[in-house]
Amino acid sequence: MLLKNTSLLIIDDDADILTALRLLFKPLVKEVVVAKSPDALDSLLKAHVFDLIILDMNFNAVVNTGNEGIFWLKKIKLIQAQLDVILITAYGDIDLAIRSLKEGASDFIVKPWKNEKIIQAVQELVEKKKKDKKEKISVGEKEAILGESQAMQHVFTKLKKVAPTDANLLILGENGTGKDLIAQAIHKHSQRRNKPFVKVDVGALTSTLFESELFGYKKGAFTDAREDRKGRFEAAHGGTLFLDEIGNITLRQQARLLTVLQNREVTPLGSNTPIPVDIRLICATNTGVSELADESKFRKDLIYRINTVDIVMPPLRERENDILQLANHFIAIYSEKYGKTPIKMDAGFVKKLKSHTFPGNVRELQYALERAVIMSETDELLENDLVFSSIESQVEDIAVRETNLEVLEKNTILKVIEKNSGNISKSARELGITRAALYRRLEKHDL
Repeated sequence: MLLKNTSLLIIDDDADILTALRLLFKPLVKEVVVAKSPDALDSLLKAHVFDLIILDMNFNAVVNTGNEGIFWLKKIKLIQAQLDVILITAYGDIDLAIRSLKEGASDFIVKPWKNEKIIQAVQELVEKKKKDKKEKISVGEKEAILGESQAMQHVFTKLKKVAPTDANLLILGENGTGKDLIAQAIHKHSQRRNKPFVKVDVGALTSTLFESELFGYKKGAFTDAREDRKGRFEAAHGGTLFLDEIGNITLRQQARLLTVLQNREVTPLGSNTPIPVDIRLICATNTGVSELADESKFRKDLIYRINTVDIVMPPLRERENDILQLANHFIAIYSEKYGKTPIKMDAGFVKKLKSHTFPGNVRELQYALERAVIMSETDELLENDLVFSSIESQVEDIAVRETNLEVLEKNTILKVIEKNSGNISKSARELGITRAALYRRLEKHDL
C-alpha cells in the first residue's frame, strides 16, 4: 500500500457518505479532509496540497443529471490541471461515465461502492502519478522538477517533446527558477542519457580561460600548460554540453563559439589539428529577451544556432499553486537530512509563505525552508520559523519601486557592495556569482 503519504479531499452533501469514506481512508492515508459543499473548493485547494479528490456529482439538485459534478470538475481542472478527481454518483450510466472521463475525471464510481474497489481506484491513481512524475521530470535521486501550475505544465509538455530529439535548446528564466534542473532532465530523458553531461558556467570564464576551458590545449601552449588537456566540448563528446549564463559572454567569445558550432569541431590551443565533436547543446541565461535581441550585445546568427527550441522557466511569483507542493517537498528532504520527525506547516507559516513574492524564486524557497527545518523546535513549523534572506529582501524592496531589469540589477549590486564595505569577494558570494562575473556586471553598468 503506497497511500501513507497521500492527502485526500472528499466532497459530498451526504454526511453519512463523508463519515463512511473518512473512516475507510483514515488508517490508510496521511490526511483526509471532508467537505459538504464544493463551494469551499477554492479555499481548500489554496490551504492544502491534495493528491486526489473524491467528488459527488449531485448537490441538492432536483434532477440528478451529474451536471453539478461536471461543473466542479471543470473548476478543479482550471485551478490544478493535473489533480486526479474520482467522481461518484448514485445515478450512473454509460453516457455519464464517458462524459465525465472526457471532461478530465480520472475515474467514475457508482454508489453504493465496494470498499475494496474504491481503495484500489485511489491506489492505482496515486501509483500512476508517482510513476509518471518519476519518468517525466525526475533529475536525480532526490532532485525533481515539481509543479502543477499551468505555467509548469507547459514546461513539462515542451520538455517531453524535445528531450528525445537532438535539437539545441535555450532555457530562459530568472535566477533560481530551475534552469539547471531542466537541462539535466532533458539530458536524462534524451537518447544521450548514457553519455556525459557537462556543465560550464561560461559567464564566469575570463577571456583568457574561455578558449582553454571550452576547446582544450596542448602541452606547452602557454606557461602553465604542462600536459595535454581536453576541453569541455571534447569531454561532452557523444553527450550533452550545457553552457550556463550564455548571455554574459563577449562578442569575441560569441564569434569563437559560433565557429565551433557551425563546424562541429574544436582546435585546442597550441594545435593546428581540428577535432570533431558530437554534442547536443543546451544553453541557459537570465538575460532578458530584449537584450538578447540587441545585436550590439549578442549575435543574431548565434541566437539562431543555439535556439532551435526555447523553454521559458516561469518565476515562482507566477506559480502560486506550486508553492505548497514545493514546500512539502523541501520540508520532507530536510527533515530526513537533519534527522527530524516529519514536520507540518501551521496556518501562520503557510500564510506567510504564500504572501511572499520570492524574488529569489525556487532557490530562495528551498534555502528558507532548510533554515526553518533546522531552527524548528517542534514537529510543526510556525510563522516565526520562516525567515527570508536579507539580500532577497533588498531585491524585493527594490522591485516594488522599479521594474526595469537593468536598473534592478544595477541597484542590487550597489546595495550589496555598499553593505559589504566594497569587498568584492564577499559581495560576489552574497549575490551568488563569481568575482569575474561581478566585475563584468560592474563594467556593464559603468560602476
